[in-house]
Amino acid sequence: MMEKHRETLGLLVCLFSLVAGIDRSHFPPDFLFGTATSYYQIEGGYLDGRKGLSNWDVFSHMPGKIKDGSNGDIADDHYHRFKDDINLMHSLGVNSYRFSISWSRILPRGRFGEVNSEGISFYKNLIDALIIKGIQPFVTINHYDIPQELEDRYGAWLNSQIQEDFGYFAEICFREFGDKVKYWSTFNEPNVMVSKGYIEGTYPPGRCSEPYGHCSSGDSDMEPFIATHNVILSHAVAVDIYRKKYQEKQGGSIGIVMSATWYEPYEDTPVHRIAAARASAFEIGWFLDPMIYGSYPIEMTQILGSVLPTFSSSDKKKLNNSLDFIGINHYTSMFAKDCLFSVCNLGPFTSNGSLLRIGYSNGVPVGATTDMPDFYVTPKGMEKIVLYVMKRYKNLPMIITENGYAQKSDGKLSIEDFINDEKRVEFLSSYLTSLSKAIRKGADVRGYFIWSFIDNFEWLFGYSERFGLVHVDYDTQQRTPKLSAKWYKEFLEGPKIKTTVSNMLKPSRLAN
Repeated sequence: MMEKHRETLGLLVCLFSLVAGIDRSHFPPDFLFGTATSYYQIEGGYLDGRKGLSNWDVFSHMPGKIKDGSNGDIADDHYHRFKDDINLMHSLGVNSYRFSISWSRILPRGRFGEVNSEGISFYKNLIDALIIKGIQPFVTINHYDIPQELEDRYGAWLNSQIQEDFGYFAEICFREFGDKVKYWSTFNEPNVMVSKGYIEGTYPPGRCSEPYGHCSSGDSDMEPFIATHNVILSHAVAVDIYRKKYQEKQGGSIGIVMSATWYEPYEDTPVHRIAAARASAFEIGWFLDPMIYGSYPIEMTQILGSVLPTFSSSDKKKLNNSLDFIGINHYTSMFAKDCLFSVCNLGPFTSNGSLLRIGYSNGVPVGATTDMPDFYVTPKGMEKIVLYVMKRYKNLPMIITENGYAQKSDGKLSIEDFINDEKRVEFLSSYLTSLSKAIRKGADVRGYFIWSFIDNFEWLFGYSERFGLVHVDYDTQQRTPKLSAKWYKEFLEGPKIKTTVSNMLKPSRLAN
Protein backbone atom coordinates (compact mmCIF):
# COMPACT_ATOMS: atom_id res chain seq x y z
CA MET A 1 0.00 0.00 0.00
CA MET A 2 2.86 2.36 0.92
CA GLU A 3 4.55 1.57 -2.40
CA LYS A 4 1.36 2.43 -4.28
CA HIS A 5 1.17 5.72 -2.37
CA ARG A 6 4.76 6.56 -3.34
CA GLU A 7 3.95 5.88 -7.00
CA THR A 8 0.91 8.15 -6.82
CA LEU A 9 2.93 10.85 -5.06
CA GLY A 10 5.63 10.71 -7.73
CA LEU A 11 2.99 10.91 -10.45
CA LEU A 12 1.36 13.95 -8.93
CA VAL A 13 4.70 15.71 -8.43
CA CYS A 14 5.24 15.27 -12.17
CA LEU A 15 1.74 16.51 -12.95
CA PHE A 16 2.16 19.52 -10.69
CA SER A 17 5.15 20.65 -12.75
CA LEU A 18 3.00 20.40 -15.88
CA VAL A 19 0.12 22.36 -14.36
CA ALA A 20 2.55 25.04 -13.22
CA GLY A 21 3.83 25.42 -16.79
CA ILE A 22 0.53 26.43 -18.41
CA ASP A 23 -2.57 27.86 -16.74
CA ARG A 24 -5.82 29.63 -17.49
CA SER A 25 -4.19 33.06 -17.35
CA HIS A 26 -2.33 32.30 -20.60
CA PHE A 27 -5.62 32.63 -22.48
CA PRO A 28 -8.10 35.51 -22.94
CA PRO A 29 -10.76 35.97 -20.22
CA ASP A 30 -13.63 35.23 -22.62
CA PHE A 31 -11.97 32.12 -24.08
CA LEU A 32 -14.24 29.10 -24.52
CA PHE A 33 -12.99 26.09 -22.59
CA GLY A 34 -15.05 22.97 -22.92
CA THR A 35 -15.39 19.32 -23.81
CA ALA A 36 -16.80 17.70 -26.92
CA THR A 37 -18.90 14.69 -27.96
CA SER A 38 -21.17 13.65 -30.82
CA TYR A 39 -24.67 12.21 -30.87
CA TYR A 40 -23.93 8.68 -32.18
CA GLN A 41 -20.96 8.21 -29.90
CA ILE A 42 -22.76 8.84 -26.60
CA GLU A 43 -26.56 9.06 -26.85
CA GLY A 44 -27.71 5.49 -27.33
CA GLY A 45 -31.51 5.23 -27.31
CA TYR A 46 -31.22 4.50 -31.00
CA LEU A 47 -34.91 3.70 -31.43
CA ASP A 48 -36.24 5.69 -28.47
CA GLY A 49 -38.44 8.75 -28.86
CA ARG A 50 -39.54 7.79 -32.40
CA LYS A 51 -36.03 8.26 -33.74
CA GLY A 52 -35.38 6.92 -37.24
CA LEU A 53 -32.39 4.85 -38.35
CA SER A 54 -29.21 6.71 -39.24
CA ASN A 55 -26.52 5.50 -41.61
CA TRP A 56 -24.34 4.62 -38.60
CA ASP A 57 -27.14 2.63 -36.98
CA VAL A 58 -27.22 0.48 -40.10
CA PHE A 59 -23.47 0.41 -40.83
CA SER A 60 -22.34 -0.54 -37.32
CA HIS A 61 -24.63 -3.58 -37.39
CA MET A 62 -22.91 -4.97 -40.49
CA PRO A 63 -20.53 -7.82 -39.58
CA GLY A 64 -16.85 -6.91 -39.68
CA LYS A 65 -17.28 -3.14 -39.90
CA ILE A 66 -16.43 -2.28 -36.26
CA LYS A 67 -13.22 -3.58 -34.68
CA ASP A 68 -14.80 -5.08 -31.57
CA GLY A 69 -18.14 -5.95 -33.17
CA SER A 70 -19.95 -3.28 -31.13
CA ASN A 71 -22.39 -0.51 -32.05
CA GLY A 72 -23.90 2.69 -30.64
CA ASP A 73 -27.31 1.30 -29.73
CA ILE A 74 -26.71 2.09 -26.05
CA ALA A 75 -23.26 3.76 -26.02
CA ASP A 76 -23.16 5.94 -22.86
CA ASP A 77 -26.95 6.03 -22.55
CA HIS A 78 -26.65 9.81 -22.55
CA TYR A 79 -30.18 10.04 -23.97
CA HIS A 80 -31.49 8.94 -20.56
CA ARG A 81 -28.66 10.28 -18.37
CA PHE A 82 -27.95 13.72 -19.83
CA LYS A 83 -28.89 15.64 -16.67
CA ASP A 84 -26.42 13.69 -14.54
CA ASP A 85 -23.79 14.08 -17.26
CA ILE A 86 -24.30 17.83 -17.33
CA ASN A 87 -23.92 17.99 -13.55
CA LEU A 88 -20.65 16.11 -13.90
CA MET A 89 -19.57 18.42 -16.71
CA HIS A 90 -20.43 21.44 -14.58
CA SER A 91 -18.20 20.11 -11.80
CA LEU A 92 -15.24 20.39 -14.18
CA GLY A 93 -15.76 24.13 -14.49
CA VAL A 94 -16.12 24.24 -18.30
CA ASN A 95 -17.98 27.18 -19.84
CA SER A 96 -19.00 25.43 -23.07
CA TYR A 97 -20.01 22.02 -24.38
CA ARG A 98 -19.79 20.92 -27.99
CA PHE A 99 -22.28 18.26 -29.09
CA SER A 100 -24.12 17.24 -32.24
CA ILE A 101 -27.80 16.89 -33.06
CA SER A 102 -29.03 13.62 -34.51
CA TRP A 103 -30.57 14.32 -37.90
CA SER A 104 -32.57 11.09 -37.70
CA ARG A 105 -33.89 11.99 -34.24
CA ILE A 106 -35.29 15.27 -35.58
CA LEU A 107 -36.26 14.06 -39.06
CA PRO A 108 -36.48 10.26 -39.14
CA ARG A 109 -37.18 10.34 -42.90
CA GLY A 110 -35.53 13.62 -43.84
CA ARG A 111 -37.85 16.09 -45.54
CA PHE A 112 -39.99 13.13 -46.69
CA GLY A 113 -41.55 12.68 -43.24
CA GLU A 114 -42.74 14.62 -40.24
CA VAL A 115 -40.66 16.58 -37.74
CA ASN A 116 -40.27 14.45 -34.62
CA SER A 117 -41.50 16.51 -31.67
CA GLU A 118 -39.91 14.09 -29.20
CA GLY A 119 -36.51 14.72 -30.75
CA ILE A 120 -37.05 18.47 -30.57
CA SER A 121 -38.01 18.18 -26.90
CA PHE A 122 -34.93 16.12 -26.06
CA TYR A 123 -32.50 18.70 -27.42
CA LYS A 124 -34.44 21.61 -25.93
CA ASN A 125 -34.20 19.94 -22.53
CA LEU A 126 -30.50 19.27 -23.04
CA ILE A 127 -29.81 22.88 -24.03
CA ASP A 128 -31.84 24.25 -21.13
CA ALA A 129 -29.99 22.01 -18.67
CA LEU A 130 -26.65 23.29 -19.99
CA ILE A 131 -27.66 26.95 -19.77
CA ILE A 132 -28.93 26.53 -16.20
CA LYS A 133 -25.42 25.37 -15.29
CA GLY A 134 -23.79 28.28 -17.12
CA ILE A 135 -22.49 26.11 -19.96
CA GLN A 136 -22.68 27.55 -23.48
CA PRO A 137 -24.10 25.08 -26.06
CA PHE A 138 -21.85 24.69 -29.13
CA VAL A 139 -23.90 22.73 -31.65
CA THR A 140 -22.73 20.64 -34.61
CA ILE A 141 -25.53 20.13 -37.10
CA ASN A 142 -23.94 17.15 -38.87
CA HIS A 143 -21.33 14.82 -37.35
CA TYR A 144 -21.03 12.05 -40.00
CA ASP A 145 -24.66 10.89 -39.59
CA ILE A 146 -27.64 11.13 -41.94
CA PRO A 147 -31.05 9.46 -41.96
CA GLN A 148 -30.67 6.11 -43.71
CA GLU A 149 -33.80 7.06 -45.67
CA LEU A 150 -31.78 9.61 -47.65
CA GLU A 151 -29.08 7.10 -48.52
CA ASP A 152 -31.67 4.56 -49.67
CA ARG A 153 -33.85 7.06 -51.51
CA TYR A 154 -31.29 8.94 -53.63
CA GLY A 155 -27.71 8.19 -52.59
CA ALA A 156 -27.27 10.97 -50.02
CA TRP A 157 -24.11 13.02 -50.67
CA LEU A 158 -23.79 11.81 -54.26
CA ASN A 159 -27.03 13.58 -55.18
CA SER A 160 -27.67 17.31 -55.21
CA GLN A 161 -31.03 16.69 -53.51
CA ILE A 162 -29.08 16.43 -50.26
CA GLN A 163 -28.60 20.20 -50.35
CA GLU A 164 -32.33 20.75 -49.96
CA ASP A 165 -32.54 18.14 -47.21
CA PHE A 166 -29.65 19.61 -45.26
CA GLY A 167 -31.01 23.14 -45.55
CA TYR A 168 -34.40 21.91 -44.34
CA PHE A 169 -32.81 20.19 -41.32
CA ALA A 170 -30.55 23.14 -40.50
CA GLU A 171 -33.46 25.59 -40.56
CA ILE A 172 -35.41 23.46 -38.10
CA CYS A 173 -32.37 23.58 -35.78
CA PHE A 174 -32.03 27.36 -36.13
CA ARG A 175 -35.75 27.91 -35.56
CA GLU A 176 -36.15 25.55 -32.61
CA PHE A 177 -32.84 26.04 -30.77
CA GLY A 178 -31.25 29.22 -32.13
CA ASP A 179 -32.59 31.54 -29.47
CA LYS A 180 -30.31 29.78 -26.98
CA VAL A 181 -27.50 28.46 -29.20
CA LYS A 182 -24.87 31.03 -30.14
CA TYR A 183 -22.34 28.72 -31.81
CA TRP A 184 -23.18 26.56 -34.81
CA SER A 185 -20.99 24.40 -37.01
CA THR A 186 -22.60 23.00 -40.12
CA PHE A 187 -20.35 19.94 -40.42
CA ASN A 188 -17.82 18.08 -38.34
CA GLU A 189 -14.83 16.81 -40.33
CA PRO A 190 -16.50 16.47 -43.73
CA ASN A 191 -13.01 15.78 -45.06
CA VAL A 192 -12.90 12.60 -42.95
CA MET A 193 -16.48 11.60 -43.81
CA VAL A 194 -15.83 11.95 -47.55
CA SER A 195 -12.38 10.31 -47.54
CA LYS A 196 -13.44 7.31 -45.48
CA GLY A 197 -16.89 7.01 -47.01
CA TYR A 198 -16.05 7.46 -50.70
CA ILE A 199 -12.29 6.90 -51.13
CA GLU A 200 -11.38 4.19 -48.61
CA GLY A 201 -14.90 2.85 -48.10
CA THR A 202 -14.43 2.25 -44.38
CA TYR A 203 -17.23 4.63 -43.24
CA PRO A 204 -20.81 4.58 -44.51
CA PRO A 205 -21.85 4.37 -47.25
CA GLY A 206 -18.77 2.17 -47.73
CA ARG A 207 -18.08 3.05 -51.36
CA CYS A 208 -14.63 2.74 -53.00
CA SER A 209 -12.74 1.21 -55.87
CA GLU A 210 -9.33 -0.38 -56.41
CA PRO A 211 -6.59 0.31 -55.42
CA TYR A 212 -7.96 2.40 -52.55
CA GLY A 213 -10.12 -0.32 -51.05
CA HIS A 214 -12.22 -3.40 -51.67
CA CYS A 215 -15.86 -2.36 -51.89
CA SER A 216 -18.84 -3.80 -53.73
CA SER A 217 -19.47 -0.45 -55.43
CA GLY A 218 -18.02 3.02 -55.81
CA ASP A 219 -15.48 5.09 -57.72
CA SER A 220 -12.69 6.51 -55.57
CA ASP A 221 -11.44 8.71 -58.39
CA MET A 222 -14.77 10.50 -58.97
CA GLU A 223 -17.29 10.11 -56.16
CA PRO A 224 -15.38 11.88 -53.36
CA PHE A 225 -15.35 15.07 -55.40
CA ILE A 226 -19.07 14.86 -56.11
CA ALA A 227 -19.81 14.24 -52.43
CA THR A 228 -17.54 17.09 -51.34
CA HIS A 229 -19.18 19.50 -53.78
CA ASN A 230 -22.58 18.66 -52.32
CA VAL A 231 -21.28 19.08 -48.76
CA ILE A 232 -19.83 22.50 -49.59
CA LEU A 233 -23.04 23.65 -51.29
CA SER A 234 -25.14 22.24 -48.43
CA HIS A 235 -23.04 24.34 -46.05
CA ALA A 236 -23.70 27.37 -48.26
CA VAL A 237 -27.45 26.70 -48.26
CA ALA A 238 -27.58 26.41 -44.46
CA VAL A 239 -25.47 29.52 -43.88
CA ASP A 240 -27.56 31.50 -46.37
CA ILE A 241 -30.71 30.56 -44.43
CA TYR A 242 -29.07 31.50 -41.13
CA ARG A 243 -27.74 34.81 -42.43
CA LYS A 244 -31.06 35.90 -43.98
CA LYS A 245 -33.56 34.71 -41.39
CA TYR A 246 -31.98 34.05 -38.01
CA GLN A 247 -28.50 35.42 -37.30
CA GLU A 248 -29.37 39.05 -36.71
CA LYS A 249 -32.16 38.38 -34.22
CA GLN A 250 -30.49 35.40 -32.55
CA GLY A 251 -27.01 36.88 -32.37
CA GLY A 252 -25.08 33.69 -33.05
CA SER A 253 -22.17 32.68 -35.27
CA ILE A 254 -21.71 29.83 -37.73
CA GLY A 255 -18.72 27.97 -39.09
CA ILE A 256 -17.43 24.55 -40.03
CA VAL A 257 -15.11 22.05 -38.32
CA MET A 258 -12.22 20.42 -40.17
CA SER A 259 -9.90 17.57 -39.30
CA ALA A 260 -6.47 19.18 -39.45
CA THR A 261 -3.31 17.11 -39.25
CA TRP A 262 0.00 18.94 -39.46
CA TYR A 263 2.29 17.55 -42.17
CA GLU A 264 6.06 17.55 -42.05
CA PRO A 265 8.02 16.71 -45.23
CA TYR A 266 9.21 13.09 -45.35
CA GLU A 267 12.65 14.41 -46.14
CA ASP A 268 13.93 17.98 -46.27
CA THR A 269 13.90 18.15 -50.06
CA PRO A 270 11.83 20.31 -52.43
CA VAL A 271 9.53 17.51 -53.64
CA HIS A 272 8.65 16.39 -50.12
CA ARG A 273 8.22 19.95 -48.86
CA ILE A 274 5.80 20.55 -51.73
CA ALA A 275 4.06 17.26 -50.88
CA ALA A 276 3.57 18.43 -47.28
CA ALA A 277 1.92 21.62 -48.53
CA ARG A 278 -0.16 19.57 -50.96
CA ALA A 279 -1.29 17.27 -48.13
CA SER A 280 -2.74 20.21 -46.23
CA ALA A 281 -4.44 21.55 -49.37
CA PHE A 282 -6.05 18.17 -50.08
CA GLU A 283 -7.13 17.81 -46.44
CA ILE A 284 -8.19 21.32 -45.40
CA GLY A 285 -8.14 23.52 -48.49
CA TRP A 286 -10.40 21.09 -50.35
CA PHE A 287 -13.30 22.44 -48.27
CA LEU A 288 -12.14 25.79 -46.92
CA ASP A 289 -10.74 27.35 -50.10
CA PRO A 290 -14.16 27.30 -51.85
CA MET A 291 -15.81 28.80 -48.77
CA ILE A 292 -13.32 31.65 -48.55
CA TYR A 293 -11.94 32.10 -52.07
CA GLY A 294 -14.72 30.59 -54.20
CA SER A 295 -12.66 27.85 -55.86
CA TYR A 296 -10.79 24.65 -55.13
CA PRO A 297 -7.09 24.93 -54.19
CA ILE A 298 -4.57 25.36 -56.97
CA GLU A 299 -2.68 22.39 -55.49
CA MET A 300 -5.70 20.23 -56.33
CA THR A 301 -6.55 21.68 -59.74
CA GLN A 302 -2.98 21.13 -60.92
CA ILE A 303 -3.34 17.39 -60.32
CA LEU A 304 -7.06 16.74 -60.82
CA GLY A 305 -8.00 19.31 -63.47
CA SER A 306 -11.51 18.78 -64.86
CA VAL A 307 -12.27 16.02 -62.33
CA LEU A 308 -13.13 18.79 -59.88
CA PRO A 309 -16.65 20.23 -60.22
CA THR A 310 -17.07 23.96 -60.77
CA PHE A 311 -19.01 26.57 -58.83
CA SER A 312 -21.58 28.75 -60.55
CA SER A 313 -21.75 32.47 -59.91
CA SER A 314 -24.76 31.95 -57.62
CA ASP A 315 -22.84 29.23 -55.74
CA LYS A 316 -19.95 31.61 -55.21
CA LYS A 317 -22.29 34.32 -54.00
CA LYS A 318 -23.67 32.00 -51.31
CA LEU A 319 -20.21 30.79 -50.36
CA ASN A 320 -18.86 34.30 -49.98
CA ASN A 321 -18.59 35.23 -46.31
CA SER A 322 -20.01 31.84 -45.27
CA LEU A 323 -17.70 31.37 -42.27
CA ASP A 324 -17.70 33.27 -38.99
CA PHE A 325 -15.07 30.89 -37.61
CA ILE A 326 -13.05 27.81 -38.52
CA GLY A 327 -13.16 24.83 -36.19
CA ILE A 328 -9.93 22.80 -36.01
CA ASN A 329 -9.84 19.19 -34.83
CA HIS A 330 -6.16 18.55 -34.24
CA TYR A 331 -4.64 15.42 -32.72
CA THR A 332 -1.41 14.61 -34.49
CA SER A 333 1.26 15.34 -37.06
CA MET A 334 2.37 13.06 -39.91
CA PHE A 335 5.01 12.93 -42.60
CA ALA A 336 3.99 13.58 -46.20
CA LYS A 337 5.93 11.63 -48.84
CA ASP A 338 5.75 12.70 -52.47
CA CYS A 339 4.48 10.13 -54.97
CA LEU A 340 4.47 12.32 -58.07
CA PHE A 341 8.23 12.43 -58.54
CA SER A 342 9.28 9.78 -56.00
CA VAL A 343 8.82 6.02 -55.93
CA CYS A 344 5.95 4.89 -53.71
CA ASN A 345 5.20 1.19 -53.42
CA LEU A 346 1.47 1.87 -53.13
CA GLY A 347 1.38 3.97 -56.27
CA PRO A 348 0.28 7.56 -56.92
CA PHE A 349 -3.23 7.94 -55.53
CA THR A 350 -4.55 11.06 -57.20
CA SER A 351 -7.60 11.31 -54.91
CA ASN A 352 -5.23 11.56 -51.95
CA GLY A 353 -2.94 14.10 -53.59
CA SER A 354 -0.41 11.64 -55.03
CA LEU A 355 1.36 11.31 -51.71
CA LEU A 356 1.65 9.04 -48.72
CA ARG A 357 0.76 10.14 -45.20
CA ILE A 358 2.92 8.14 -42.83
CA GLY A 359 4.13 8.29 -39.24
CA TYR A 360 7.75 7.36 -39.85
CA SER A 361 10.56 8.82 -41.92
CA ASN A 362 13.55 6.51 -42.40
CA GLY A 363 12.55 4.56 -39.32
CA VAL A 364 12.11 7.61 -37.07
CA PRO A 365 8.56 8.39 -35.82
CA VAL A 366 7.22 11.91 -36.11
CA GLY A 367 6.48 11.80 -32.36
CA ALA A 368 5.83 9.46 -29.47
CA THR A 369 3.40 6.71 -30.41
CA THR A 370 -0.01 6.36 -28.75
CA ASP A 371 -2.60 3.60 -28.53
CA MET A 372 -4.42 5.07 -31.56
CA PRO A 373 -2.99 4.12 -34.96
CA ASP A 374 -1.39 7.10 -36.74
CA PHE A 375 -1.83 9.36 -33.69
CA TYR A 376 1.50 10.67 -32.41
CA VAL A 377 2.35 13.07 -29.63
CA THR A 378 3.64 16.13 -31.50
CA PRO A 379 2.75 19.27 -29.49
CA LYS A 380 4.59 21.60 -31.87
CA GLY A 381 2.09 20.58 -34.54
CA MET A 382 -0.65 22.49 -32.72
CA GLU A 383 1.18 25.78 -33.10
CA LYS A 384 2.11 25.00 -36.70
CA ILE A 385 -1.37 24.04 -37.88
CA VAL A 386 -2.96 27.07 -36.23
CA LEU A 387 -0.44 29.41 -37.84
CA TYR A 388 -0.97 27.69 -41.19
CA VAL A 389 -4.74 28.25 -41.02
CA MET A 390 -4.16 31.82 -39.81
CA LYS A 391 -1.97 32.67 -42.80
CA ARG A 392 -3.96 30.83 -45.46
CA TYR A 393 -7.38 32.06 -44.36
CA LYS A 394 -6.94 35.71 -43.40
CA ASN A 395 -6.76 34.98 -39.67
CA LEU A 396 -10.45 34.21 -39.44
CA PRO A 397 -11.43 33.39 -35.86
CA MET A 398 -10.46 29.82 -34.99
CA ILE A 399 -11.66 27.41 -32.34
CA ILE A 400 -9.86 24.19 -31.43
CA THR A 401 -12.96 22.02 -31.49
CA GLU A 402 -11.21 18.72 -30.69
CA ASN A 403 -7.90 17.70 -29.15
CA GLY A 404 -7.36 14.56 -27.11
CA TYR A 405 -5.46 11.40 -26.24
CA ALA A 406 -6.48 7.75 -26.62
CA GLN A 407 -6.06 4.82 -24.21
CA LYS A 408 -6.39 1.28 -25.50
CA SER A 409 -9.28 -0.61 -23.93
CA ASP A 410 -8.70 -4.28 -24.64
CA GLY A 411 -9.57 -5.87 -21.31
CA LYS A 412 -5.99 -5.94 -20.06
CA LEU A 413 -6.14 -2.72 -18.02
CA SER A 414 -7.91 -2.15 -14.73
CA ILE A 415 -10.13 0.81 -13.97
CA GLU A 416 -7.26 2.22 -11.88
CA ASP A 417 -5.03 2.12 -14.96
CA PHE A 418 -7.59 4.10 -16.94
CA ILE A 419 -8.22 6.62 -14.18
CA ASN A 420 -4.52 7.37 -13.58
CA ASP A 421 -4.17 8.76 -17.11
CA GLU A 422 -1.00 10.78 -16.61
CA LYS A 423 -0.08 10.51 -20.31
CA ARG A 424 -3.32 12.28 -21.19
CA VAL A 425 -2.50 15.08 -18.74
CA GLU A 426 0.97 15.45 -20.27
CA PHE A 427 -0.56 15.50 -23.76
CA LEU A 428 -3.19 18.14 -22.96
CA SER A 429 -0.76 20.35 -21.08
CA SER A 430 1.82 20.27 -23.87
CA TYR A 431 -0.73 20.94 -26.62
CA LEU A 432 -2.27 23.83 -24.70
CA THR A 433 1.22 25.27 -24.22
CA SER A 434 1.77 25.05 -27.98
CA LEU A 435 -1.62 26.66 -28.64
CA SER A 436 -0.78 29.58 -26.34
CA LYS A 437 2.37 30.19 -28.40
CA ALA A 438 0.31 30.45 -31.59
CA ILE A 439 -2.01 32.95 -29.90
CA ARG A 440 0.95 35.06 -28.81
CA LYS A 441 2.05 35.10 -32.46
CA GLY A 442 -1.25 36.68 -33.48
CA ALA A 443 -3.57 33.75 -34.20
CA ASP A 444 -7.19 34.68 -33.45
CA VAL A 445 -8.15 31.57 -31.48
CA ARG A 446 -11.36 31.84 -29.45
CA GLY A 447 -11.72 28.46 -27.73
CA TYR A 448 -10.49 24.95 -26.97
CA PHE A 449 -12.48 21.72 -26.52
CA ILE A 450 -11.08 18.45 -25.22
CA TRP A 451 -12.15 15.27 -26.95
CA SER A 452 -13.85 13.83 -25.18
CA PHE A 453 -16.00 14.50 -22.14
CA ILE A 454 -16.59 10.79 -21.48
CA ASP A 455 -15.35 7.53 -22.96
CA ASN A 456 -17.58 6.60 -25.87
CA PHE A 457 -18.08 4.69 -29.12
CA GLU A 458 -15.04 5.55 -31.24
CA TRP A 459 -16.37 4.81 -34.72
CA LEU A 460 -14.45 1.96 -36.39
CA PHE A 461 -12.69 1.19 -33.09
CA GLY A 462 -15.93 0.73 -31.16
CA TYR A 463 -15.18 0.70 -27.44
CA SER A 464 -11.57 -0.47 -27.86
CA GLU A 465 -10.22 3.08 -27.47
CA ARG A 466 -10.97 5.58 -24.69
CA PHE A 467 -10.55 9.35 -25.08
CA GLY A 468 -12.64 10.51 -22.13
CA LEU A 469 -11.82 12.72 -19.19
CA VAL A 470 -14.39 10.53 -17.45
CA HIS A 471 -14.23 6.73 -17.42
CA VAL A 472 -17.41 4.85 -18.32
CA ASP A 473 -18.13 1.27 -17.26
CA TYR A 474 -20.25 0.20 -20.21
CA ASP A 475 -21.89 -2.62 -18.24
CA THR A 476 -23.10 -0.45 -15.37
CA GLN A 477 -22.86 3.01 -17.01
CA GLN A 478 -21.01 4.25 -13.93
CA ARG A 479 -19.00 7.42 -14.56
CA THR A 480 -15.66 7.89 -12.80
CA PRO A 481 -13.61 11.07 -13.34
CA LYS A 482 -10.01 10.41 -14.33
CA LEU A 483 -6.91 12.23 -13.20
CA SER A 484 -7.16 14.32 -16.38
CA ALA A 485 -10.59 15.54 -15.28
CA LYS A 486 -9.13 16.72 -11.99
CA TRP A 487 -6.25 18.35 -13.85
CA TYR A 488 -8.64 20.17 -16.22
CA LYS A 489 -10.68 21.40 -13.27
CA GLU A 490 -7.55 22.72 -11.57
CA PHE A 491 -6.41 24.30 -14.83
CA LEU A 492 -9.73 26.08 -15.32
CA GLU A 493 -9.76 27.39 -11.77
CA GLY A 494 -6.76 29.49 -12.77
CA PRO A 495 -3.56 30.61 -11.07
CA LYS A 496 -5.44 32.12 -8.13
CA ILE A 497 -5.88 28.57 -6.89
CA LYS A 498 -2.55 27.40 -5.51
CA THR A 499 -2.27 23.78 -6.54
CA THR A 500 -0.16 21.61 -4.27
CA VAL A 501 0.67 17.94 -4.30
CA SER A 502 -1.16 17.50 -1.00
CA ASN A 503 -4.48 18.88 -2.23
CA MET A 504 -4.26 16.82 -5.44
CA LEU A 505 -3.96 13.75 -3.22
CA LYS A 506 -7.26 14.53 -1.53
CA PRO A 507 -10.39 12.68 -2.70
CA SER A 508 -11.82 14.10 -5.90
CA ARG A 509 -14.26 16.97 -5.50
CA LEU A 510 -15.84 16.08 -8.84
CA ALA A 511 -19.37 14.76 -8.92
CA ASN A 512 -19.83 11.02 -9.25
